[in-house]
Amino acid sequence: MRTENPTAVIVGIGSCLPPRVVDNDAVIARGALLTDAGWIRDRTGIERRRHASPGTSTGDLAVGAGRAALASAGGARPDLVLLATSTPDHPCPATAPEVAYRLGLGTVAAFDVSAVCSGFLYALAVAAGLVRGGVCATPLVIAAETYTAIVDPTDRTTAPIFGDGAGAVLLRPGVRDEPGAVLTTDLGSDGSGRAAITVPGGGARHPLHLPPPTPDAHYFHMEGRAVYAHAVRRMTHSSEAVLRRTGWTADSVRAFIGHQANQRILDSVGDRLGIAPAHRYGNIRELGNTAAASVPLVLAEPSVHRAVEPGGRTLLTAFGGGFTWASAALNWPNVRPLAEPPDAVPTSRTTTTTTPSPSVRSPRWNTSTATS
Repeated sequence: MRTENPTAVIVGIGSCLPPRVVDNDAVIARGALLTDAGWIRDRTGIERRRHASPGTSTGDLAVGAGRAALASAGGARPDLVLLATSTPDHPCPATAPEVAYRLGLGTVAAFDVSAVCSGFLYALAVAAGLVRGGVCATPLVIAAETYTAIVDPTDRTTAPIFGDGAGAVLLRPGVRDEPGAVLTTDLGSDGSGRAAITVPGGGARHPLHLPPPTPDAHYFHMEGRAVYAHAVRRMTHSSEAVLRRTGWTADSVRAFIGHQANQRILDSVGDRLGIAPAHRYGNIRELGNTAAASVPLVLAEPSVHRAVEPGGRTLLTAFGGGFTWASAALNWPNVRPLAEPPDAVPTSRTTTTTTPSPSVRSPRWNTSTATS
């Protein structure tokens, strides 16, 4: 479809979750945490999460989600791949080009977007802008994370919160009044909060060849109380900006999806915006905090698609390290979300000279449970 002033429209949604389900008791036992399952549930809203198996990488999850999104869209071929992640397979190169290669997309442009938990909405905004500008026609936006690779299992602040997973959407040019149209986005950042959500070691500030600043510098660190206050305020204000620009009222929103960081944060933002609980959707109870992947994983929930009519007013919002935050308004897509298992392959894959073909397996329905 070609239009004079195209709007990016979501035409495919996919997800990929590791098969291993880890409940609160297992997390406690793994790290010998001084807590109990009820405390974790009451403080975060999380009862279970998925953990990637050894040898399964962020790229493996991204390929599964990307393949599912392409199948959901009827096999359309992307001309750009954006991968939102803060747990790439390697510091260098970016993970997106290999994901594109493994999806059989040849030499299409591909790059990573690093905005931590806001990453998917940042990538969605970039892709939508490129569609509007005519730079690309069918961008594939993937968000994938394996936070178990960077979280200290003995840290009670972070170990119970994070899970692994990936979600993806495929876009095409369209018009603003059709289901799936991305109407408005809002992005922001505040670098003064850089230390509140961080992996201190391993970068140019603290190179690997030098002694680490602390013994646990290679692990993910988070200042929970500071993050809570900033997350509620920033997601609320960003959501209000999107509603204002779109001309929507809060009571007209039929699907509100916030970054699945903490159920208390989600409740606070929803209450401040005035969105009815019946229109709030999430999966934090079953999947925990999957960072950049959390918003698209809720978008991929079949139960949510059964509850929301195509074209329904939809508000997405997220907050992440940096600090970064983002929101988007869109019409609820009229698509069938599909799921794939992780596409793990031998580490020798980098030596192969054949181009893999996409959709080598039949997609499966996403069976995780949404909670409102």
